[in-house]
Amino acid sequence: MANIRPISDLRNRANEISRICHETAEPVFITKNGREDLVVMSQAAYEQDQARLELYVKLDEAESEAESGRGAVAHDELMERLKSKLG
Repeated sequence: MANIRPISDLRNRANEISRICHETAEPVFITKNGREDLVVMSQAAYEQDQARLELYVKLDEAESEAESGRGAVAHDELMERLKSKLG
């Protein structure tokens, strides 16, 4: 369930918000005048989300390459490349 807090909690309960973010690895949604305004999350959760997004971008690029046939390498050629790099 989403954790939603008023913006005053950033000032009055910052340590509690930090603890919640770290313990749950979930964001805390901050409202201002009853409307959504900010999202607060731990640095670790943010980095994990960024890594996941980067992976999705790379997977999308790989799927596009596979569908178009660009960058395709025969198995034998790939093995030769790998062997030459290893020594």
